[in-house]
Amino acid sequence: MVLRGYVPTSEETLQTLAALRLQSLNSDFSTHAPFPRLEELFPPHVLHARLPAPRPDPPPKCRGARLHVGLLAGGLWGHSLAKQRAERDQRLRGRLREEGASTMAAIVEKWKLLQGMGRPEAMAAYVALVREWPGFGSTLFDVDLRTVRPRPGPQRLWLGIGAKAVSLYKPGEPEPLDSFCYGRISSFGASDSSTFRLSVEDRDLLFETSQVDEIAQLLNTYLVSTGAHRPPQPQDPATGPLDPDPTTLPRGLCSVAGPWQRPPPTGSFGS
Repeated sequence: MVLRGYVPTSEETLQTLAALRLQSLNSDFSTHAPFPRLEELFPPHVLHARLPAPRPDPPPKCRGARLHVGLLAGGLWGHSLAKQRAERDQRLRGRLREEGASTMAAIVEKWKLLQGMGRPEAMAAYVALVREWPGFGSTLFDVDLRTVRPRPGPQRLWLGIGAKAVSLYKPGEPEPLDSFCYGRISSFGASDSSTFRLSVEDRDLLFETSQVDEIAQLLNTYLVSTGAHRPPQPQDPATGPLDPDPTTLPRGLCSVAGPWQRPPPTGSFGS
């Protein structure tokens, strides 16, 4: 989940997690230790996010009166455009290699500070660091929330299914937009093969997702495990009021953890 970007935190913390992973795998730093590839230690999307956004291709030259040059002009223009794209891709690949080398160097420096830390201690420190995220322990699903306002259309979110609550996150944000205790959920189920409906009191949330069955099964498991309420029965396909932008949903349906605190400096983990 860390490597896929499902633990929203700073690059500094991600580097510390990578160093702890190296300490767990290889023990103390050594130039002879086997190095995993960077993408096995650090989320690749973080490096890609540092790259400048690609510029759109320039519009084709004016047609009309010079259309008679036809294939010759088109061929020359296409060749020039392909050359520009190749040069741009080469620059981006070079920049990506530079960013990767810089990140690996920072990870190695943090790894060196962990000298003497045993494998169980490194594993415990890794988990302790990740547990500081309030959503730790939740299973996250990529979903599109159908919204009516402020603008129609789906909104990409994370749906977090945890032991005590269901939460909605904006991808990459550590704090939830909203959380729903299981006691507030009146019903849930599949409206169709790609739409999951979650009814919270008098509101209906519709999510477009390819993991309808997985979400339903996990929700049912947690509801059964609480023992306090009978699991809601899945809903039949139906139409109903759609929820507005999740940022307008009222908070306070259940208690949530406080803000994610900054991690301790590298090398200060206790046993």
